[in-house]
Amino acid sequence: MKPHYRPEITRASRPLTFDVEAINERGEMVPTAIAGENPLTLYVDKREIVTLMTLGQAPEALAIGYLRNQRLVQSIDEIAAVQVDWDTDSVVVTTRKATSGEARARAKGMTDRMKKRTVTTGCGQGTVFGDLMEEIDKVKLRDDVRLSEEALYALMDQVRHHETIYKNAGAVHGCALATNEPDASRILSFVEDVGRHNAVDAIAGQMWLENVDGSDKIFYTTGRLTSEMVIKAAQMSIPFLVSRSGLTQMGHAIAQRIGITMIGRATGKHYLLFTGKQRFIKSISPTLVA
Repeated sequence: MKPHYRPEITRASRPLTFDVEAINERGEMVPTAIAGENPLTLYVDKREIVTLMTLGQAPEALAIGYLRNQRLVQSIDEIAAVQVDWDTDSVVVTTRKATSGEARARAKGMTDRMKKRTVTTGCGQGTVFGDLMEEIDKVKLRDDVRLSEEALYALMDQVRHHETIYKNAGAVHGCALATNEPDASRILSFVEDVGRHNAVDAIAGQMWLENVDGSDKIFYTTGRLTSEMVIKAAQMSIPFLVSRSGLTQMGHAIAQRIGITMIGRATGKHYLLFTGKQRFIKSISPTLVA
């Protein structure tokens, strides 16, 4: 079996929280943890792509996942190296050597996609290059996998007990990739960032780096389920999307169109199943209202 390819990457995580002084309601000076926020300009083969505002937890995975979810690269095999330099607030992605014709085609494809830039509702103004709905009808999610109510509750309980930057400093969103077992769920990756679109991109990058198949996994986010979040989950082949927050009309419409199983307002023992109910097994209560 051919070994999984990994590009050369740095490991340049930034400090995630900083201590500052604040005055509380009693007039007392108290040391307080706040979340970090750093500009990170992404370059691909010396071409400037975008500047991301990020916590800096997983900058290399963020860069790879951003390129993946914006469809600016087609596979991890195209990437030779990812180098983060916080002295210049930059991340440089170098693609693997290609023939002159392939290089020209890649550069033209990237230019064409960057001409179509949609500002989304992501925190800090997320972007989607290319037509927002381009290729969405080509997405085929597995319909032979199921999510049980027990597994959903197990995931929600794990997230609740997960040690997070949010608990310490607030001001961040979290995303998790989790297993989906008959009556259990295990968090494989948990990333927090100042914008939820950054957190989902970082997980997308980690999935490519670790060769993780998303076709039977659960994706959890603390943020709202917008069109961008639904599209990114689908592009990672993930059939189950769960949020403790609500959703937008376009997010709902695209979820229906793709057939993703989308659950919102998931806290404690409460949830709302919006789309894809054919994959959900409600086993704690005997009936599921149609």
